[in-house]
Amino acid sequence: MNITDVRVRKIDKEGKMKAVVSITIDNEFVVHDIKVIEGDRGLFIAMPSRKSADGEFRDIAHPINTQTREQVQNIVIEAYEKVENVEE
Repeated sequence: MNITDVRVRKIDKEGKMKAVVSITIDNEFVVHDIKVIEGDRGLFIAMPSRKSADGEFRDIAHPINTQTREQVQNIVIEAYEKVENVEE
């Protein structure tokens, strides 16, 4: 799997959510609405989710294993940090 494009939309409002990101995989598949969140231990991503009937949020799309999740997270956060550094 290769992430071939990353598009970052910064959130200017105060709060923990810093950006919403779309990634393209292998120039063939897009995942929208990945959130970049500022947590107690730094930045992390939250995959697109939907609130279910029982009030819980469930991911709509997500990596199957830890290695792939780390790969996606590293690429997304690196792209966010580039955008953040350009605007400073």
